[in-house]
Formats: sequence, structure tokens, C-alpha cells
Amino acid sequence: MWQALKNIFSVEELKKKIVFTLLLLLVCRIGAYIPVPGIDGEAAAQLFKAATGGSQNLFQLMDVFSGGAFAQMTIVALGVMPYISASIILQLLVALIPSFQREIKENYESGKKKIGKLTRLLTVGLAFFQAGLFAKYALQLHAGSPGLIVSELLQPRMFGAPWLFYLIVMFTMTAGTIMLMWFGEQITEKGVGNGISLIITVGILSSLPTTIGSIIQQLNLDSQEPGRLTFSTLIVLACVFVLIIVGTILIIQGQRKIPLQYARRTVGAEEGQGDRAHIPLKINYAGVIPVIFASSLLMFPATIGQFAGQEKWLGRFASWLSPGQWPYLIAYVLLIIFFTYFWTATQFHPEQIASDMKKNGAFIPGIRQGKPTHDYLESTMNKITFAGAFFLAAIAVLPTLVGKFLNVDATITYFFGGTSLLILVGVVLDTTKQIESHLLMKRYDGFMKYGRLQGR
Repeated sequence: MWQALKNIFSVEELKKKIVFTLLLLLVCRIGAYIPVPGIDGEAAAQLFKAATGGSQNLFQLMDVFSGGAFAQMTIVALGVMPYISASIILQLLVALIPSFQREIKENYESGKKKIGKLTRLLTVGLAFFQAGLFAKYALQLHAGSPGLIVSELLQPRMFGAPWLFYLIVMFTMTAGTIMLMWFGEQITEKGVGNGISLIITVGILSSLPTTIGSIIQQLNLDSQEPGRLTFSTLIVLACVFVLIIVGTILIIQGQRKIPLQYARRTVGAEEGQGDRAHIPLKINYAGVIPVIFASSLLMFPATIGQFAGQEKWLGRFASWLSPGQWPYLIAYVLLIIFFTYFWTATQFHPEQIASDMKKNGAFIPGIRQGKPTHDYLESTMNKITFAGAFFLAAIAVLPTLVGKFLNVDATITYFFGGTSLLILVGVVLDTTKQIESHLLMKRYDGFMKYGRLQGR
């Protein structure tokens, strides 16, 4: 292990990428402790804890993803969720609007830049809108418990609303989301790993000390009275924890190898066969992206409903579609399956693979070149994606079902839960794979020298 770390920092380019990534992630975490001007962060955290009451709800899930920034009403309280929501919308538009598809096919770089620009603009709009709802929610909390907001910000009013407070919250939180978005893009471009996914992962990891403290507290070790959490329940959670880690690794690294043969001609000899190769088709081509997309998409309408208040129909809809509820779990599973197929369809191009195989004289044994090869690859990918999507959805909802059955506190199930753990393990695997590729290019052994998975 120490030799692997020594190899990492002996490669100057890789060392700069890792240091650059860590510095930006550190700045992101610092932002999670800077409250919006005029808001008492500690009072906000206490009010948030009292409002959630330990039950499973959307706000707790958002707080886990933001690394505690949501509860303390900091400048990065919205996290990168507006950016992810904007990315989903643009990806769907590209799939539905032929002009976007044509532009990307004709000039990929130009089309990619245009999609990126539209994504950023939409991110600003969504962040501004959600920050306005957040300001309204803060005012509701302040009305019940005065002292959360500095009174001077509430004095200037227009049409009965404290416009100065709204402007400060909306512009500050939108700027925080833009900062995280830019940091994520910089990490992806100049650092190691996917920047947006790493920001979410660091936020999830920051909740680990709180989760451990909650476990110790609920075990009630200082008293003879039985705690809310028993050792048998803890063992079950630990088994689920290990099962999800193993299952995530298997589903992300698993491959279906399609054998290839190459026909070649040599001077003065008959046509023969070249060396055998294969096409690795991943069981889960989309990785943990469907989980992130499904979570963020369910968050957006439910956020609007919960901010609107329980007395309105939007609020009732939000409580009906809150984490832990059966409608939420069903919608979550369906969205994971949908986004798994959607992402695979947009990223996997069997027609291009079939065309390249024909140009290079490669063929799949028993399958003719051209369209039959294209149809075979498409059919095979659809079959393994079907298995991968359902397995991914099962891993995502398993801890929630176990938590409901064992009546475990939401602060524990959200960390041990499938959503957080799937994202965490998936991002770590992806980042480790990128580090390995840098080491292998420099003729070092990989970062994972022992126990290397067969899928690699």
C-alpha cells in the first residue's frame, strides 16, 4: 500500500492532479460551514433537527448529499443538485430534439460546448428558483422560532415581503451552486475523477462521524436499559453494508466479453486468422449515474412541495413522495431502471463499433459484419442492461427496506443506505481506475496491486 502511494506521488503529473483535486474539495467543504449572511447557522441546524424529528424525509437526504450544508443554511446549501437536474433536462432534450442530435453528430465538439453552455444557464435558473423557496422556508422557521434571521434584513419590505432577505439568500446560494459547478468542471478537466460526483461523495463522507456518534448513542452503552439500536440490528446493518459494497463492485466491474476474430492476409500465404480479442460490454454501463439522476429528479418536485407547506396540496404530495414511503421507493426503482437504459442508449453506439470492426477486418464468430453485428451488439447490451438495471435498483432500495423493517433511525439508514453507499463506492472505484491508468502509463503496477478484479 505504501509503495503504491509512493508510486502515485513519484509521477509529477499525477501528483499535481491529486493535489489540485484535494484543494478544490477542501474549499467546497469550507463553504459548507459559511452560513448565508443574516442567518444563524447553529440555530438553523437545531431547528432543522427538531423539524425532521429523526424520521425519513427529503430534507435529511438533501442534507446528507450537501454534507450538512443544507441544515445550517450555508452558502452551498443547494449543493450540486441544480446542476444535476439541469444536466438531466438537457440530456432528455438532446434525445428528444432531432436538431440537437444532428448538431452533435455533425460537430461533436461544438455541440458539446453548446450543451454545456445551456446546462450552466439552466443551472443558474434552477438554483435561483430553489434558493427563493429556501428563503421562504427560512422565514417560516423564523416565524415559529424568532432569532434565526437578523431582524434588520426583515425590515425593508415590498408587497409585504422582505425583499432584501430574499435577494441576499437567492444571490448567495446561487453563487454557491455556481462555485461548486465550476469546481466540479475544473476537477473533471484538470484533476482526477468526476468532479461533480466527488463533491457529492465528500459530502456523504462528512456525515460519517455523525452517523457513528448516532450509533453509539442509540446503543445506550452507558446504561443498563436497552437502547433504541440493538447489537443484533447493528450486525444486520453491517451485513447489508458489506453486501452493498460487494454488489456495487461486482455490478460496476462486471463484463460480458464478446469474442472477436481478425482476418488477415500475408504475402505468399493463404488468408488466416489473427490473434483473438474481445469486446468488453459492461453489465452496468452507466455506473452510479442512474442513482444520482433518480435521486436528484425525485428531489426537485418534492422540494417544491415541502417548501410550500404541508397545508397545501403540493406539501401533501411531497409527504407522499418522501424517502421511505412506498410511492417514493417504487418511483425510485423505475427511475433507476429508466436512467440506466437511457444513459446506455446515449453513450453506447453499436453502429460505430460495427463500422470500426468492418474497417479493421474484425468479426464476431458466427455473426456477419455490418448490420447483423450491429443488431447482435444492441440485443446483447439490452439483455445485460436489463439485469444490471434491476440489480442496481435492488441494491439501492435494500437498506431502506431493512431500515423500515428494523425501525432504524433515518440518520443511520441514510449513510448505510443504498443511495449514499452506491455513490460512494462507485465514485471511489472510478477515481481509483483513473489513478491506475496514470500509473500503468508510467509502467508502474496499479494502485490495487493485489486482489485485482477480473473485470479490469
